[in-house]
Amino acid sequence: MSGSSLRELEEQRDRLYAELAATGDFRRGSVTENYRKCGKANCACAQPGHPGHGPRYLWTRSVPGSRTRGRQLAPGEVGRVRRELAGYQQFAALTEQIVEGNEAICEARPAAAPAGDPPGEQEPDGEKGGSGRGSRRRRPLR
Repeated sequence: MSGSSLRELEEQRDRLYAELAATGDFRRGSVTENYRKCGKANCACAQPGHPGHGPRYLWTRSVPGSRTRGRQLAPGEVGRVRRELAGYQQFAALTEQIVEGNEAICEARPAAAPAGDPPGEQEPDGEKGGSGRGSRRRRPLR
């Protein structure tokens, strides 16, 4: 996005916002396909080379501030959940592009100087040092 005019950057950001709005349903995580042996000695899964019972599908995701969570999926849910996981990948890529575009816009936008300040002497937060009167330590009242 570098080398573009401010107007072009803003138009690109608007297009990315429109794509983001069209993302649809999404969720984080992954789907794993598992096979397991039941442990019964006379079951077919106990034979050498048998993959085990399955497939069983597990959707897992990390939850901030908590442990990893998982839920077993019914066979009919797997396709939908995989589409929603792909939607999350699209969402994450678009938000990264939007952040990069906004940073480029912030860099390209000219800084407006306040009316009374000479150039180069503006405070970043709009406040100056102050008198410091509130920082003096006072003796408690008796």
